[in-house]
Amino acid sequence: MMGRLRLALLLLPLFLGACAHSGRPATYLVEQSGPYLLDSGDVLRISVYGDPNLTNTYRVDDSGAISMPLVGAVAARGGTTDGLSLKVASALAAGYMRNPNVAVEVAEYRPFFIQGAIGSSGQYPYSYGMTVRAAISAAGGFSDTANRNTATIYRRQGNEMVKGSVELDFPILPGDTIVIAERWI
Repeated sequence: MMGRLRLALLLLPLFLGACAHSGRPATYLVEQSGPYLLDSGDVLRISVYGDPNLTNTYRVDDSGAISMPLVGAVAARGGTTDGLSLKVASALAAGYMRNPNVAVEVAEYRPFFIQGAIGSSGQYPYSYGMTVRAAISAAGGFSDTANRNTATIYRRQGNEMVKGSVELDFPILPGDTIVIAERWI
């Protein structure tokens, strides 16, 4: 009897430690902040004031550029909408228009991808402000064997692909790949 009590007292801190939560926010390898960076698959609404023929939607192609009348290909990948509006205005000012006024906004974000223990793996349209939980819902919810507490996100940052284990309310970005693992009983 005394041996069991000692064993229980020795194991108690181990069990309590597993239940402890520091209250501090988790840290992630994937970045959560910063301006939105354009990439292949984004559809952009470009408005050139005073020229309705140039005002249109343009898709960022596989090479990371958009192709516009008069100026041809303009690099977009890795830049912001503000930066692209300056590039387009500069290209138009180089012999085509005097003082062009250009605005760029994202009309349609590139998709995100989700796989693993969910209803239906694949690519899905991104909506601004989505979380892992919303992505799981879009993909048909959890499977019966899914880990319902965390997910793994793969995200391109610069020239690297990074991954991080995140909670379900973590914000996702277009182009992210979300993996829902199976739980082990």
